[in-house]
Amino acid sequence: MKADFLLRSLMFVPAHNERLMNSATKVEADVLLLDIEDSVQPTANKQIARDNIVKYVSEGKFKNRIVFPRVNDRESGQLLKDIYQLTIEGVTGFMYPKAKKGEDIYFFGKLLETVEYEKGIPVGTYKIIPLIETAGAVMNIQDICTACSNRVVAVAFGCEDFVTDLHGVHDSEGQSIFTARAMIAMGARANGITPIDTVHIKVHDLEDLESNLKVAKKLGFEGMLVLNPKELELVHSYFSPSQKEVDWAFEMLRLSAEAEKDGKGVAVKDNKFIGPPMVKMAENIILKSKLCKIND
Repeated sequence: MKADFLLRSLMFVPAHNERLMNSATKVEADVLLLDIEDSVQPTANKQIARDNIVKYVSEGKFKNRIVFPRVNDRESGQLLKDIYQLTIEGVTGFMYPKAKKGEDIYFFGKLLETVEYEKGIPVGTYKIIPLIETAGAVMNIQDICTACSNRVVAVAFGCEDFVTDLHGVHDSEGQSIFTARAMIAMGARANGITPIDTVHIKVHDLEDLESNLKVAKKLGFEGMLVLNPKELELVHSYFSPSQKEVDWAFEMLRLSAEAEKDGKGVAVKDNKFIGPPMVKMAENIILKSKLCKIND
């Protein structure tokens, strides 16, 4: 299922921390991942996090923002509490962590359906972003993407847990995660949903962030998980169409329309054929450019 909102930047915010929650009301991330999971410790803080999310959302502090709490997984003993309390107006959906196979997402979708039905909320209201954090999840990416097709709008990569599960080494060149990134991007695109790249853990090294963004864009990612607001400007610049790209897109559509009008079938630009794939790419660029202008 394709999202109808931007997913260039998805920023984690530990929801039990009111200072960080207050800061999040001012940042320009496309999606706020209000965390109830890994960054919220000890367990007693998870109820504080749930209460804070309800308070901030209900008071309109995240008005006109896309909010996706990151809930706890199905084995945590916390998931039902998370869902029952946070299926409220102002929450768009949920990030589901530690998704290992399609069955996890199917279960989560059915749990959401049950709560929606009980609360009188239209079934399918809440969307899902599975977080891919294990070697098994990467291998099962197709099943995860298709397990709940009316809810899954994106999949995101969690590299730290993945490398640990792999017994690998998180090298500076990114070789240990390259294959997983490529598989996640392909799995998502093959099923019409949005691939989101992993966090950049060196949050103060913007030069290294830019290197990662170049690779992410080449692989087909449409956004990135973010830990620090200082990363947002660079992330948005890479995942928003440049003016050069927009100009190219309009030129492709113009030439294609002229060729069709003249009965030529295909146009030629710089000794290259302008076929249906390039036209589709141009249409995607223009659509995303319009979304960016509305959002920014």
